[in-house]
Amino acid sequence: MPRFSVIVPAYKVQAYLSECLDSVLTQSCPDLELIAVDDCSPDGSGAIIDEFASRDPRVRPLHLPENRGLGGARNAGMEQAKGDYLVFLDGDDTLTPHALRAIADRLKETGEPDVLVYDYARTFWSGETVRNVVSVQLTEQGPKPFRLEDRPGLLHLLMVAWNKAYRREFVEREGFAFPPGFYEDTPWTFPVLMAAESITTLDRVCVHYRQRRQGNILSTTSRKHFDVFEQYDRVFAYVDQRPELARWRAVLFRRMVDHLTKIFARRDRLPRGSRAEFLRRARVHYRRYRVPGSPVPFSARLRHALIRWGLHRTYRALRSAAAARRRTLKLTVKLVRALRAGALRLHYRVQLRLPLRADRAVFTSCEGGRNGGNPGALAEAFRTFAPHIRTAWPARPDTAAYWTALARSKYLVSDTDFEPRLLKRPGQVLIQTQQGTPLGHMGLDLQERPAAARDMDFERLLKGVDQWDYVLSANRHSTLVWERVHPGTYTTLEYGLPRNDRFQKATSADVTRVRQSLGIPDDAVALLYTPAHRDYRRTQHSPLDLERVLRRLGPRYVILARPHGPVPQGARIIDVTGHPSVEELALASDALITDYAPLMFDYANLDRPIVIHAHDWEAYEAARGTYFDLRDFPPGAVARSEDELIDIFATGHWRGSRSTQLRTAFRERFCPYDDGRAGERVVRHVVLGERGLPPVVPPADRHPVPSAAATLTRSPQATVPQPTGPLTVTDSL
Repeated sequence: MPRFSVIVPAYKVQAYLSECLDSVLTQSCPDLELIAVDDCSPDGSGAIIDEFASRDPRVRPLHLPENRGLGGARNAGMEQAKGDYLVFLDGDDTLTPHALRAIADRLKETGEPDVLVYDYARTFWSGETVRNVVSVQLTEQGPKPFRLEDRPGLLHLLMVAWNKAYRREFVEREGFAFPPGFYEDTPWTFPVLMAAESITTLDRVCVHYRQRRQGNILSTTSRKHFDVFEQYDRVFAYVDQRPELARWRAVLFRRMVDHLTKIFARRDRLPRGSRAEFLRRARVHYRRYRVPGSPVPFSARLRHALIRWGLHRTYRALRSAAAARRRTLKLTVKLVRALRAGALRLHYRVQLRLPLRADRAVFTSCEGGRNGGNPGALAEAFRTFAPHIRTAWPARPDTAAYWTALARSKYLVSDTDFEPRLLKRPGQVLIQTQQGTPLGHMGLDLQERPAAARDMDFERLLKGVDQWDYVLSANRHSTLVWERVHPGTYTTLEYGLPRNDRFQKATSADVTRVRQSLGIPDDAVALLYTPAHRDYRRTQHSPLDLERVLRRLGPRYVILARPHGPVPQGARIIDVTGHPSVEELALASDALITDYAPLMFDYANLDRPIVIHAHDWEAYEAARGTYFDLRDFPPGAVARSEDELIDIFATGHWRGSRSTQLRTAFRERFCPYDDGRAGERVVRHVVLGERGLPPVVPPADRHPVPSAAATLTRSPQATVPQPTGPLTVTDSL
């Protein structure tokens, strides 16, 4: 008996079906059966299902002799289901990676409830992904399940079948089935939630709900939208048969009114000439199911008036008036903004004619906040070694103070593009700090990588480069790359990166403080996980199943997760995506797990273990392009799969002698100047005009603060023998 029966109806979805089925079969929880129902589809959906079934025995194809509609196809799949839990997925949608693993863990944690409700995100053809706006209803409140009266807000979620997992025995006992027609999810979802003895939630996006440009059934113009009346008749009939559910009538009534109003208001649903008939039937349902004395929220009174009295002309007039008001407001805002922008341009021109302030320096960072990255570290160096220079982080670009700072400050420092409307004045000094050591292609090299370049304006890039006076570089590799991909007349300062000064100056007290602020247990091994952005993917997600990794490694490990997509939920997964300082996260961790993120070059300064998860190197290299093969010169152990990564930690290879050798060679090549005085060298050279700069301390003579695990008298891996020979997984690559 499988854990899950995933039921996928297919009708005219051949363009999306393969992606849908792949998303199920590649789940990290393989204990499933996939019942793919060909609803007598006239396209190639049936052949695609048979092809998948021939490759994977978990696929159970079901070909219906005639079209039954979405509800009928689901019913046919349920008749064949053998799993503990039923999961529905439409043929043009997908499960997110590790979704079933997260669902299985939550089901086990909450004692096998009747229903588990999870979240979804809408995915658009443009690549945009937008999470459900009422996801707050899915907040997890411990392992104890509840009933609907404990969380009535669940009725405000989208009433669909595919955002829940259902215990099959519960569904069979209650005799639930999908009715025919449109809006078949309505008389399924409401009764299921009301009848469930135990419900739990999972605050995680498990389904990507595709928003098709065309072809969505509910967006087609058809009289089938009249089916909604019969579906609500079924809902209220279910309530009438069970007196104990009478308390839900008022809520269901308000949901019905909202639903009917939405259908009526959409111009693309009801055929011409049928709108008056729809409104007449809506009035009948309003009077039939209205609960006398039930309050109507103020925001919903117009909708209720429309349905109750049939005031469609008044409703349309009010909607038109509201639309006109919005258009007027929008035009007014646009006019005000244009006037403000003109005033700011005039202000900037005036400021450009005033004298430069030689004692002012302005800093900006791609991180958006103050004191971030290399600009933040360099600002600190300005205050220490050139205290006569006043440092500032400018306000928003829509303020006069911002343009005053750009026009009159002598020093402008940033790690990203400067303001494109900036007019550099004689005497101004622009310092481009860059954001780290490049592994993937940058600058002009992206001209041949459209997936990575996207909409980059290369002419604007070169215009900005022409304004640079100095570019900071961490090593010779970076110098050679920057001068080629950003050709200009600037001077390269190969002094190291100011943000890495922190690693040489930090103390054990700093490490303890940061770990406590993040909630890391004293005896835990903290792994910082920072994967790189995938240019070849529209939707970013974690390449690793972090919950599985932690289960395999044991209770002493925690993961500080900083991916580009959603952070997986877990008791020992700490979401640090919003943390303002990646340097502090590095100090708090005991090891780094990454694939191709540039942070590895900075982290090597700490002389702490680094493990590379290079599972898709070929795809990354093809999309982005790389300056060297990381597998040939890694900063530590290299894993080609999740299982290999787990094995590297479980056997102690992650901090064995071979990993130490690799890290030492990597640090000597890429961190030759990061001895804690990089910012000082920049200030002394650029601001103070000194040429006799402080000598560089060689990497072998530096003593960065040790990790918390390294200072324990008995670390979690003390009993694991450390390898002294070559590292197998690395050598094999």
